[in-house]
Amino acid sequence: MNTRRRMTGVVTSNKMQKTVVVEISRSYRHPIYKKVVHRSKRVKAHDELGCQIGDEVQIVESRPLSAEKRWVVEIIVKRETKTADAGVEV
Repeated sequence: MNTRRRMTGVVTSNKMQKTVVVEISRSYRHPIYKKVVHRSKRVKAHDELGCQIGDEVQIVESRPLSAEKRWVVEIIVKRETKTADAGVEV
């Protein structure tokens, strides 16, 4: 196994060619105030698997692929299930 970092996040945008935006969320307890803090980070990742918005993916760090891409989608952990009335407003 190599020493590359691996993170899990949710795809928030796939409007680019072979690139997706993945939002990585983490929660931790503040060391002084003992309150739960939620942090999120959005990174661009290279996508050869055809991810859709809402998919949970595992990304792995790689060499710089462009000016902003430093991650590659490794596997799709969970596909987003779409319902028939998802885009219908009443």
